[in-house]
Amino acid sequence: MPYARPSEQVRAWRPAVDGITEVFHAHFVGHAYPAHTHDTWTLLIVDDGAIRYDLDRHGHGAVGGEVTLLPPHVSHDGRAATRHGFRKRVLYLDERVLDPGLIGAAVGTPSLHDPLLRQRIDQLHRALVGAGPARAGLDAVEAFEAESRLAFVGERLRRHLGRRTGVPPARPGRLADELRELLDAHAGQGISLRQAAEVLHADPSHLVRSFTRAFGLPPHRYLTGRRIDMARRRLLAGQPAAEVAVAVGFHDQAHLTRHFRRYLGATPGRYSSSI
Repeated sequence: MPYARPSEQVRAWRPAVDGITEVFHAHFVGHAYPAHTHDTWTLLIVDDGAIRYDLDRHGHGAVGGEVTLLPPHVSHDGRAATRHGFRKRVLYLDERVLDPGLIGAAVGTPSLHDPLLRQRIDQLHRALVGAGPARAGLDAVEAFEAESRLAFVGERLRRHLGRRTGVPPARPGRLADELRELLDAHAGQGISLRQAAEVLHADPSHLVRSFTRAFGLPPHRYLTGRRIDMARRRLLAGQPAAEVAVAVGFHDQAHLTRHFRRYLGATPGRYSSSI
């Protein structure tokens, strides 16, 4: 059963479809996402209500008639723009669907007004429900349908982004980029600021300032977001929350739960029980 509390629901699962790392359906009223990033593309449609969010420190909105595409490694947050909250369906897509070279084209205009694309995303979600909480996975025919629908979605997204190739990619500074790679490489075991500064031959304060300027959030919050993403994948694979907490770098399950609830509006146990 999906996690539920009054007026709020979360349902998440990882389908056996190449290119999709997670499917996430939610209804939120009071939950507000803190600034964070993903290492995947975030493709979402709103079924009810509206969302306000900042992407790369610029304000945007997501409403029912549009498709929203948030690029990887770019800071964003999110909260309800209506009193009764919002319902959304999200697909997290990896680079097999959209190349990272398209990130720059996606930053300035994350909203796409394309009724056919939205229809195809809706159809893909409906196909993926076969691998959702009530079932162990897709059979061969269902998987083929989902893969086919994803191919059409990816093609249309690339067509939109291809029209914007004149937009220069939003490249962070070299130092900020190197720190992000270092944090990614040590996301589970962690790395101190002093160690990072020594590896990168940089002053610690300059390192933090450069990263925050480039990515829109400080390194420690970026690292927390990375650990939450790692935890999500392990939880959806059926790993116990206590084991996940230690594996991704949190002190214990309580420490994971505190951050997990802040980022996703649900505890790890409720989140994993939505499979």
